[in-house]
Amino acid sequence: MTDMRIGLVGYGTGGRHFHAPFIAAARGVVLSGVVARAEATIARVRADLPDTPIYPSLTAMIEAGGIDAVTITTPPQTRRELVLQAIDAGLHVVADKPFAPSAEAGRELDLAVKRKGVVLGVFHNRRFDADVLTLQKVLSSQKLGRLWRVHSRMDLNDPVTLEAGPTGGLLRDLGSHLVDQMLWLLGPVTSVKADLDIVDHARGRTDASFVLTLNHTSGVHSHLSASKLNRLAVKEFRAYGDAGSFVSSGTDVQAQAIFAGKRPADDLSAWGYEQEDLWGSLLTADGMERIPSEQGRYHAYYEAFASAVATGGPPPVTAEEAIATLCVLDAARLSAREGRTINV
Repeated sequence: MTDMRIGLVGYGTGGRHFHAPFIAAARGVVLSGVVARAEATIARVRADLPDTPIYPSLTAMIEAGGIDAVTITTPPQTRRELVLQAIDAGLHVVADKPFAPSAEAGRELDLAVKRKGVVLGVFHNRRFDADVLTLQKVLSSQKLGRLWRVHSRMDLNDPVTLEAGPTGGLLRDLGSHLVDQMLWLLGPVTSVKADLDIVDHARGRTDASFVLTLNHTSGVHSHLSASKLNRLAVKEFRAYGDAGSFVSSGTDVQAQAIFAGKRPADDLSAWGYEQEDLWGSLLTADGMERIPSEQGRYHAYYEAFASAVATGGPPPVTAEEAIATLCVLDAARLSAREGRTINV
């Protein structure tokens, strides 16, 4: 099978840290170009990827040819037009999250993809976090018995990356990931209750933290929270069932490795595992069992996307799945504004 040639549109922290290193580590994928315009950004691309062509725009990259797909990882307010341009050019697309500002706008992009016959995948890469995959393994084992509820907390001490203004906010940012994880693990949602904490940011008022309660059609309820401004760094899952519980409190292991200068392609077999003293604990009538970390593997997203392009199968996260996440986020904003539970 010929490697899928992919172009990267945007080289901020998303493109540089969460896309390029994992494209490089993915089998069946080759990075064939980067769109960058600011001089400082171009310099970073040249330093990191000296053999990769750089283009001033998506238009220039398309005209140069030599790509099968693009990843759009520019600021949220610019993504829609770039995704539509790529689709119109007949390219397959990986769209960063949130791939649209609302569920209605997401349906527009999905319709455009279906009309053109290309593959659109949404980059909910945090399905491939080590702790999420470990939790999935525990839930699949049924050792918790009948599942009651799951708590997910993700506090980052990262104020500089809070996106402000009407297209920003933490709910659209980390909320996209946490909601997608729960829909993937627990199934569809029937209702949403949300509380958002608002700050006056220099670039516009925005939500800086949130707490969500989701009721799932399965009868399970999930409770999600996140912050970026509170000087906390906590990543935790708790799951409760009638036969026991599971708790994990680890690190953002793949992101921390990337920011420390490590790259998955350097030693893929050792990549993405939580250290043993941070493994989660399963507590049942049989006692306490430490659950070894699954491998965190963002590179697997790109391998699955390349396979979808080659075979015509579904991408690792479909537009329909991402629209379901956007429906929950839309309901959460309405719930916070009106102070009531919203049926989805």
